[in-house]
Amino acid sequence: MIIFFWACLFIITYTFVGYGLLLFILIKIKRSFSRPKSFISGAPLPTVTLLVAAWNEEVTIIDKIKNTLQLDYPKERLQIIFVTDGSTDRTPELIHPYQEIVLMHNSDRGGKMAAIKRAMPQVKGEVIVFSDANTFLNREALLELVKHYQDTKVGAVAGEKRILVNQHADASSAGEGFYWKYESRLKKWDYELYSNVGAAGELFSIRASLYEPIESDTIIDDHMIAMRIAEKGYLIAYEPAAYASETASENTAEELKRKIRIAAGGIQSILRLKIAANPFHYPILTFQYLSHRVLRWTITPFLLILALLANIWIVFQHGHQFYTLLLMAQGIFYTLALLGLLMERKNIRIKTLFIPYYFCMMNYAVAAGILRYINQNQSAAWERSKRKMA
Repeated sequence: MIIFFWACLFIITYTFVGYGLLLFILIKIKRSFSRPKSFISGAPLPTVTLLVAAWNEEVTIIDKIKNTLQLDYPKERLQIIFVTDGSTDRTPELIHPYQEIVLMHNSDRGGKMAAIKRAMPQVKGEVIVFSDANTFLNREALLELVKHYQDTKVGAVAGEKRILVNQHADASSAGEGFYWKYESRLKKWDYELYSNVGAAGELFSIRASLYEPIESDTIIDDHMIAMRIAEKGYLIAYEPAAYASETASENTAEELKRKIRIAAGGIQSILRLKIAANPFHYPILTFQYLSHRVLRWTITPFLLILALLANIWIVFQHGHQFYTLLLMAQGIFYTLALLGLLMERKNIRIKTLFIPYYFCMMNYAVAAGILRYINQNQSAAWERSKRKMA
């Protein structure tokens, strides 16, 4: 049981902390043997299609349009397509007056992947940039993304996701903001070592020639589109200078709903991305994929429970002082998480409790997402998470 306990603890620690430390060491070594990536200034710009899929976004769509039209990219080399899939509000009506935008509206709601497939025949750009309707890009985002395509090995480029968090943020806002800062750092190091292992729908791009239609029931389409390109042997670059900003989920319930959906999609993608998981194809990609994604989306949440139970068993059977201290440490951590939940419900904000609370919520969401996917209760049609007002 002691060996089992330490095995659980090792995997948990490696998943959330160890992989980041190992990445940092590996890229330090790599930097001593290779030069950093460089780009040719003034190189010809590719034609770009910016594709935005929207569903019932009348509250933010005008701001999204204004943000899109202000992007710094030659207008003659930029095509803008908005796809409204099954919207029942005024979203299509609000987009229609803008002649610079190709509007593709369909009254049937088939899900985001179906909307993207419907738009693809209209795409004219050499590079396709995907962006969500409720996120806003920095002015230089497109220029920063496309420079990576000077490298013929690059097949996709992910931008950075930034969560807008104010000083009065609740646990869901502060936790989500902290999580994405850590994720952004890992993505930067992933690409510096070799390749990213996915992309977020808020902002990512691909070579149009590499686009491959994926299954219409895909839950997290952005991740699957990017990883299918990686499975062809291309790199997924990461560019933090191209970023999409959005406010945090309106509350913990909204954030939990979103995380459960992503977790269900994570399991679905693991079952479908067989090349990425096979080290005989691209061993470094597989190492990154298993370390950064698969462990988080499969066994780690359950190992947290097993580690706690194993620790309790060891203490009651052997009474070692060291294991008693470890059990106390776990007890304190989960107590802080529980206090975070209680404070959240009472609208009392104590930042010390944000991280343990969000950590536990995130792992609960993974377990719930796995069960939802097994029970086939997760639809591919995306549900817009309620966001805080900026």
